[in-house]
Amino acid sequence: MDAKNFIHKARVADDRRADFPGEHWVVLGAGLLLLLAASRGRSFVGRAVAGTLGSALVGRAAAGRGGLERLVKAVSGARR
Repeated sequence: MDAKNFIHKARVADDRRADFPGEHWVVLGAGLLLLLAASRGRSFVGRAVAGTLGSALVGRAAAGRGGLERLVKAVSGARR
């Protein structure tokens, strides 16, 4: 299975599932913990990976499941 096909299938499965209460808070907490681990890590690679994953999770918690696309549509629609 190639990477693009796997990512597409994961996104489709994520869009089909129902939200559970507090999902964004859990994702935000996990992201903040990874960012904290990145700041205290010893190896450069470990810090880079933890920082990247932590940033992605914090962004996901802020933007929701629709991501930045939905946020941009909401902002651009409000300006018109």
